[in-house]
Amino acid sequence: MTEASIKKVNISNASEGEMGQAYLASGANMAMRLWQDETPSDNPKPTSQRDYEVLGYVLKGKAELHLDSQSLTLEPGDSWVVPAGTPHTYRILEPFSALETTIPPARVSHRDAAKA
Repeated sequence: MTEASIKKVNISNASEGEMGQAYLASGANMAMRLWQDETPSDNPKPTSQRDYEVLGYVLKGKAELHLDSQSLTLEPGDSWVVPAGTPHTYRILEPFSALETTIPPARVSHRDAAKA
């Protein structure tokens, strides 16, 4: 049977993940999350590798995304894709806010838990 209900999540009551992300609407096959006002740093975040694909869109600020030997500067209006299973890291250059969609949903089976 097909899911026939509409879901709504307002940022004011969105749950927060352990890495600071706000979880927005999610369905059976994808989920949205918001990173808001991430703080700039001289050092990149720890490298991570997830079992979900990430599509993102920069709302404000600037960051560097590093994927294997590739490096991108992300600024407002830019979007990006991190394929599932790809080691990556990023460094926040200016206070940064971005919207991401994860496919499949990051929260299922603790896929979004911080990993060493």
